[in-house]
Amino acid sequence: MRVSRLPLFEKGIGFTPIFQAYIEQEEKLKPFYGLYPDTENFLKQAEAKSFTSEARIRLQDVLQTQYKDLTISEAVSQNLDLLAEGHTYTVTTGHQLNIFTGPLYFIYKIVTVINLAAELNEKYPDKHFVPVYWMASEDHDFEEISHFNLFGQEYRWNNGGQQGAVGRMDTKGIESILNELPEAVPVFEKAYTSYNNLADATRYFVNELFGEEGLIVVDADSRILKESFASVIKDDLTNHSAKACVEETSARLDEMGYKTQIFPREINFFYLKEGLRERIEATDEGVKVLNTEFTFSKEELAQEIDSYPERFSPNVVMRPLYQEVILPNIAYIGGPSEVAYWLQLKDMFDHYEVPFPIVMPRNFGLVVNKTNAKKLRKLPVSTEDLFRPFHELKEEALHELSENELSLETERNVGKQIYESIFHKAAEVDPSLKGFVGSEENKFLKSLENIEKRLKKAEEKRLDTSMNQLEKLKDKLFPENTWQERYDNFLNVHLNSPEFISVLLEEMNPLDFRMHVMIEDHD
Repeated sequence: MRVSRLPLFEKGIGFTPIFQAYIEQEEKLKPFYGLYPDTENFLKQAEAKSFTSEARIRLQDVLQTQYKDLTISEAVSQNLDLLAEGHTYTVTTGHQLNIFTGPLYFIYKIVTVINLAAELNEKYPDKHFVPVYWMASEDHDFEEISHFNLFGQEYRWNNGGQQGAVGRMDTKGIESILNELPEAVPVFEKAYTSYNNLADATRYFVNELFGEEGLIVVDADSRILKESFASVIKDDLTNHSAKACVEETSARLDEMGYKTQIFPREINFFYLKEGLRERIEATDEGVKVLNTEFTFSKEELAQEIDSYPERFSPNVVMRPLYQEVILPNIAYIGGPSEVAYWLQLKDMFDHYEVPFPIVMPRNFGLVVNKTNAKKLRKLPVSTEDLFRPFHELKEEALHELSENELSLETERNVGKQIYESIFHKAAEVDPSLKGFVGSEENKFLKSLENIEKRLKKAEEKRLDTSMNQLEKLKDKLFPENTWQERYDNFLNVHLNSPEFISVLLEEMNPLDFRMHVMIEDHD
């Protein structure tokens, strides 16, 4: 594949204003993050990260249990061992448990953390950096993870009405999707037929795809890991500290014109049991679990947290803090909205005296396969042009392809000069004629505009085949008028190019925040 890199903002690729301001390192945003992602700052972050030997052993024990049924690579085995060492740190990305990997950017996230860890390991050989994928196994938004798009067709999982945390859901029903795929994909066949729940199935296929690179998959739905977070759980459920911190930070961002992405609640935890993940709300006596009969007095709540910390599941506000408490982490890699909402959390991290990690965007990518690359070569547009709105792209292509002059700008200027001369003559004869002359000029200019439109329309018809090809190319690369990486599934590329992940690992630069356009070479 040939790879070109396009600046994200110069080419009209828009993001949230707060994300754009962060990427451009606007001075006023510095109080909302710790260190900006560059290679020197990662070392500073590692030196500032405090993580006890006890916490390392606890994490290592949990992960070794989670990996016990998997065949792991030497790289994974080494990283699991190294997590117990004081010189080892993690770089992390997180994502939902989308079936069959979901949209392409899931793959780009993981490639970014793997490449970042590799770059840091090379630069700082006296330390070790481990890439981590944090499974959002406790999330309960089934709709978000239940489908994917492959070759223009949507595949959807009917889970039989299961509720609660998606990671605990039985994988039954997914086998029907396996039977519908255009060809067999062994890694997913084994994942969804050999493992009983979605978390285990996802860990398996992510390990198969990226295990050789040493990627560690973390499932934080763990009693042991949550025991170390119990003090924060109690504080949030009783003192509601996070709400005050995040609201204050968000208000400051709002004052600077940045729309906030997340909104803290008085209590930022769900109550989690099999088939259940419901919000917890404060009452005068203690708390209640919405849509259930569960209620706890303040005394009962404290006892419940001590006895069953695994039943308390962090929401979007608390999950980042939980991550930083249980991992020796120095960086988090996310999408544009994730980077934006992390900046709302800095004051909360300071309140709990937890080091705020370096937050950085994932890699961005567009794949142009051989078929579309061939079409692109036949059309008078560049890869940069592809990111323009279609009406602009079409106008430019029409101008390039046409052998005829379609613009009447010269005639328009000549007409304006003629009417200006007439206007002065009329003013000398009878000033009241100026309005009439002006009206006639407007009619003339309107007629030219209509003629110009008819000329372009006639030329479009003559070049109809090329215009249709251009529109189809745009639709293929930006399906449903959105980014390819947010719509197409990994298999759209992998089935025809099995080396795709290797290409990404080779070509994507974790600290290059431009759009990576990957064009498959023609035969």
